[in-house]
Amino acid sequence: MMEPNKCAQFMGEKEICQDGLLSQKHITDSYNTYAGECVNEQLRSTFLNILDDEHRIQADMFCTMQSNGWYQVEPAPQQKVQQAKQKFAHQP
Repeated sequence: MMEPNKCAQFMGEKEICQDGLLSQKHITDSYNTYAGECVNEQLRSTFLNILDDEHRIQADMFCTMQSNGWYQVEPAPQQKVQQAKQKFAHQP
């Protein structure tokens, strides 16, 4: 197994953040599944609390990457936003 300091030599801050964000996406996917398929209400509540924490961590990582220019998101044109709103406005 590679020592942590040696790993950092191969990965820059951007790559470490990208890896962390990808990991958070997998973690939130997993906790979402666990919570959705849990039959014990107390355990489901615990999973949902953990999921909420993990979403906050993911959002913080995303904001950090975006503020450093490592994750660029282009705003959607207003016309497409309106089309999406109309499409889903009548969903039950």
